[in-house]
Amino acid sequence: MAEYQNLFTRVQVRTAPDAGIDLPPRDMPRRGQPQFSYLAGRLGEAQIGPIYLGRTGLASILCGFVAIEIIGLNMWASVGWDPLQFVRQLPWLALEPPPPAYGLSLPPLNQGGWWLMAGFFLTASILLWWARMYLRARALGMGTHVAWAFASAIWLYLVLGFIRPVLMGSWGEAVPFGIFPHLDWTAAFSIRYGNLFYNPFHMLSIVFLYGSTLLFAMHGATILAVSRFGGDRELEQVTDRGTASERAALFWRWTMGFNASMESIHRWAWWFAVLCPLVGGIGILLTGTVVDNWYLWGIKHGLVPTYPDVLGPVSDPALTGGSQ
Repeated sequence: MAEYQNLFTRVQVRTAPDAGIDLPPRDMPRRGQPQFSYLAGRLGEAQIGPIYLGRTGLASILCGFVAIEIIGLNMWASVGWDPLQFVRQLPWLALEPPPPAYGLSLPPLNQGGWWLMAGFFLTASILLWWARMYLRARALGMGTHVAWAFASAIWLYLVLGFIRPVLMGSWGEAVPFGIFPHLDWTAAFSIRYGNLFYNPFHMLSIVFLYGSTLLFAMHGATILAVSRFGGDRELEQVTDRGTASERAALFWRWTMGFNASMESIHRWAWWFAVLCPLVGGIGILLTGTVVDNWYLWGIKHGLVPTYPDVLGPVSDPALTGGSQ
């Protein structure tokens, strides 16, 4: 049986469905009859249900549904209510924020009002889902680590769509809803402010992005490599170190020069992943509010390499009228 487990297979155990621990008296009941899915078991846990939504979960889904409906119907209307064109052009369709002329005022619906309404309901949905995660963790006696990790991603979302536009005095500074329009906004944003690659907080964000993927891959690979010795039962290996922990620690010392324990690697990965959107949001928040051109900022602080002076000195386009 131990030899059966490898990177692509997983032993699926079938037993009586687990309904979970008892809920507090004032909580809503769990819904649905537990079922087992072979496909789900190949990817993760085989049991599906029962599902607990609760008041915050239900409110979150309703707000999210309203936001998606507003965005989707506006995109559909932009192609003349043609379903084929809607499907064909969906990656390029967008719900744009108000023009800069409206500032932070409430514009007409067809001039960005729909964007504001969708943003309100989407933000409400995300914040309510965060509250649900926090309350569920407390109800189960867990730590709230997952909720605070989610809060780091919410921070970046709020910086892009709310905090920075408010500081800049215009909803037009926010990101449009859409796939490629969002990417186009990112490219234009970088060009407008002198290349975000020279933003030190952007650099840190990329470090933590790549670092977290590396840490997660190394940890996942190590546990899979010692799963035949019970390494997947990490809690037992932390409290009662067995051959899986010993082999994994020895492997890390041999290959990495030091040992990340069964417990510490999760803290490492948590911090790396959380710091990625956290410092990225700081970099976005400083762009346009504190620093107008990251390339010139990099020159001033010795960050930009010295290039041959072929085209003459570089000047800030905002001071020469070139941005008009």
